[in-house]
Amino acid sequence: MSKIRLGIIGCGGMSDTHALGFHKLSDRMEIAATCDIVRERAEKAAELYGAPVAVEDYRELTELVDAVLVVLPHDLHFEAGMYFLQAGKHVLMEKPMCNTEAECLELIRASEAANKVLMTAYPVRFWPLVVKLKELIDAKVYGELFQLSIWTEQYTHYPDGHWGLSADRLGGGQFFSHGCHYIDLMLWFMGKPVRGTHLGTNFGTPWMEKEGTSNVAIAFENGALGYHFGTWGARGTRLGYSIHAHCTEGMLEAHISERKLYAHTNIRPENANMENASETELLMEDESGGKFTHFEIEHFLSCIQNGTKPLTDGRTSLEGLRVIWRLYEAEQEGKVADLSGLGF
Repeated sequence: MSKIRLGIIGCGGMSDTHALGFHKLSDRMEIAATCDIVRERAEKAAELYGAPVAVEDYRELTELVDAVLVVLPHDLHFEAGMYFLQAGKHVLMEKPMCNTEAECLELIRASEAANKVLMTAYPVRFWPLVVKLKELIDAKVYGELFQLSIWTEQYTHYPDGHWGLSADRLGGGQFFSHGCHYIDLMLWFMGKPVRGTHLGTNFGTPWMEKEGTSNVAIAFENGALGYHFGTWGARGTRLGYSIHAHCTEGMLEAHISERKLYAHTNIRPENANMENASETELLMEDESGGKFTHFEIEHFLSCIQNGTKPLTDGRTSLEGLRVIWRLYEAEQEGKVADLSGLGF
């Protein structure tokens, strides 16, 4: 099969993180064109990726590509995605899919009508450590999962005037923009949510119009709980990016920053002396570098070539965003959110 011709729409900082993935998949795809409203950025990206064409208007590359990666500000996702789906192209959309449910639904309908792949770029699902973690949980190697805790501690301070500071352009705050990765992960690991809460603040991140720090707790249909703490205001970190899966026979720890997966077992019974040590085993270490974006891109290419549905297709992605929007609404009303019935 001939190589898939991919166009890159938006050549800011985010597009640079995909460079390693593009090179790793050069036997299956080629970067046919790059696009950015700042020509210099498009040209720089074209040189980096070996693309023969760089343009300022994405409509100029319609006939040059089979698929596109849309890496634009969130409020521009819908317009670009709709254009390329209606032009008969496959779309890998940087997260989140769109800023409103109406826009998401229109993109989903357009992809289904055109029989083209619409996939949201949620790379965490495809990271080797996370894939292995899910395999162990699904196989119940360490018993039943009853608590999944996810921490993302980072410092993200956009410069004045950056679109990411605007709640309208970002679609919300840190929770919507970054936490969407981990809501998607919770739903994938744990199934149907039933209720939950979100508390967010821009205290500590005054540059954010909406929250820069959030705490999320979700109860699932089987009785298990999920938790996510995310901040763009960390001035130091110990957990970095970590996932703790507490099971009835041990705790699994995916330390993303260290690229290691541990099992902690045989904890000492608590005897009011705070001595709760457990045995630790290193189960997996991933020595590959970068942000692992080539795994998600490889999945996107396979879906195009095999005519299969992406793990993070439009409908699946919208369910996760519905959870976030429902949690935002309940927070404003001072209520616990009803999260039932948000899937398709």
